[in-house]
Amino acid sequence: MKKVLGILGLLVSASLFAGDIKVGASPVPHAELLNLVKDDLKVQGVNLIVIEMTDYVTPNLAVDSKEIDANFFQHKPYMDTFIEEKGLKLVSIGNVHVEPLGVYSKKIKSLDELKKGASIAIPSDPTNGGRALILLHNNGIIKLKDPTNLLATEFDIIDNPKKIKFNAIESAGIPRVLDDVDAAVINGNYALEAGLNPNKNAIILEGKESPYANLVTVKEGRENEEDLQKLIKALQSEKVKTYILEKYDGAVVPAF
Repeated sequence: MKKVLGILGLLVSASLFAGDIKVGASPVPHAELLNLVKDDLKVQGVNLIVIEMTDYVTPNLAVDSKEIDANFFQHKPYMDTFIEEKGLKLVSIGNVHVEPLGVYSKKIKSLDELKKGASIAIPSDPTNGGRALILLHNNGIIKLKDPTNLLATEFDIIDNPKKIKFNAIESAGIPRVLDDVDAAVINGNYALEAGLNPNKNAIILEGKESPYANLVTVKEGRENEEDLQKLIKALQSEKVKTYILEKYDGAVVPAF
């Protein structure tokens, strides 16, 4: 009997730490939130391995090729566009937070100060680029043909009274050109990484009602796997909600 119990004990112990899941994530706040729930998942038998990724292409390709089990860095409009362009089969298993997009500048303190011919850096990827233009439309800098079009481009601008020049740059690199442009539209996570506080440093900021919630993405067909469901439940916990509200001072807001 003791021998049987001993074997059972070993099996239970092994099962508690048998499930490794690799998740690719942007460093801030995604990786921080994942590391926050690591111990909680370990108690549930899931060993979470966080792999930091700083671009917007590799994480989805890595999930599709099964190099990683999930990623946490993007919102649904971006995911949907990427899937369509690359022919991938990826799905969301749940929303976690919103990072309000903001306009930042080292040269002006108000959009009213923008001069004719001023330059504004915006994200080069289709969804965040459209999101940036919609933000500028909503604040009277430009007028778009259809401000509900999430994939709006410069070609959709029907009125640009200040003749603003737009510089499309890869999202992660925009904070580095802040000295070279009159203003820049920066994603919340990259603003945080650059030491910018969206609530204090942004000239304008998306509202908390933004539909661009960051989500956890997995390969289609894996969305109901037990370990991945444990992951999203841990990220949608009260512990994470409290952490977001206390840590990021409104620069990141819960979306669950």
